[in-house]
Amino acid sequence: MARDLPRYTVPSLTPEDGAELAAILQGRLHALNDLALTLKHIHWNVVGPHFIAVHEMIDPQVDAVRAMVDAIAERIATLGVAPQGTPGALVKARTWDDYSIGRASTTAHLGALDEVYVGVITDHRKAAEAAEALDDVTNDLLIGHLHDLELFHWFVRAHLESAGGELSTAGASTERDAAAAADRADA
Repeated sequence: MARDLPRYTVPSLTPEDGAELAAILQGRLHALNDLALTLKHIHWNVVGPHFIAVHEMIDPQVDAVRAMVDAIAERIATLGVAPQGTPGALVKARTWDDYSIGRASTTAHLGALDEVYVGVITDHRKAAEAAEALDDVTNDLLIGHLHDLELFHWFVRAHLESAGGELSTAGASTERDAAAAADRADA
């Protein structure tokens, strides 16, 4: 794929490598911006007996994801490319559907969020693998993010797991299916 080459990039990388890394990171920037907005949406729209626990669990995740967004945008700029952080750029580039759950139980939102995290983490791992051959610094940035994203995913799954270790969302492949499965298990 032809892309504009930066006029400069970090020492020891070619402009082609800088452009490739920036493109990888741009996809993660969009995904993490979307995740931060989705988390805030969930924060505002959870209801039910576990409201306060989930409401308060989500805000630190929002803050951490926003910090990841900033780090990725700054790495893109360091590579000599302008990061694209506008809503229009995100919507145009994304390959996933908008979060589909409105006001709903904490269990339904956590079920849907389980699927969201699966998608974000899977794509983040692919980005880290792609960056690994090109640049240790970019790879390290993505690996650090994975640590936190996987931790947040565990927090979500702990609410969905039975005492026997079964996830209420097992087998679900969409947000809506996961939300419904989580609600059924909680009933």
